[in-house]
Amino acid sequence: MSDDSRPSRTEPGTARRTAAVIPAAGRGVRLGPGAPKALRALNGTPMLIHAVRALAASRAVSLVVVVAPPDGAPEVKSLLDAYALPDRTDFVVVPGGESRQESVRLGLDALPPDYDIVLVHDAARPLVPVDTVDAVVQAVRDGAPAVVPALPLADTVKEVEPAAAPGDPEPVLATPERARLRAVQTPQGFDRRTLVRAHETVTENVTDDAGMVERLGDRVVVVPGHEEAFKVTRPLDLVLAEAVLARRRLNDGF
Repeated sequence: MSDDSRPSRTEPGTARRTAAVIPAAGRGVRLGPGAPKALRALNGTPMLIHAVRALAASRAVSLVVVVAPPDGAPEVKSLLDAYALPDRTDFVVVPGGESRQESVRLGLDALPPDYDIVLVHDAARPLVPVDTVDAVVQAVRDGAPAVVPALPLADTVKEVEPAAAPGDPEPVLATPERARLRAVQTPQGFDRRTLVRAHETVTENVTDDAGMVERLGDRVVVVPGHEEAFKVTRPLDLVLAEAVLARRRLNDGF
């Protein structure tokens, strides 16, 4: 694994190089006490390693930048060194900031100038299929400044007035038309200049990079997501992720 940010590899057949930024500095308190969320084990392997492998599985991605907890970069570097990762992909670890937005910006700052497509991926979505990654990259290559994978909603959604106190009933304000709603996943893909401009322009703390691009007035498009690209947030999600891995081993020998 390279410790600098100057990889020399190029993607065959295209002049547009693609890098992925994985912010992995969050604590993940909803999963309970223990290691940071990205370092929790799935099938004996940290979620972060699953996420890194998922992005590196795409032949379009030649660089993965992992944004570690502010004081945890050496630990994350050692972790990546300890696991088998694709030789054709470069890996860089940089310390993150106090917020997700700051961490993504620090990851962007670590990119060499010859990368002009950037994916931003949640470390807590360790099982995203490579076809989803490739679809996002292709949509950016086809001219979209920002791309998000997303799924239609299975449940009816209500807009409510937030409760004044925890546990109080919440009045319903509206029922949005479900057919027009999507549940957004990652990786989100961007023309690099567009994403950099969004981070330079949007100063309030935002947790969705595509939302920042929307605030610029630029176009954001949706491509089909995948049910296995769910976010591991709560203990039950860990159980589901283990089940997905078990099914993959059974079906694919993965």
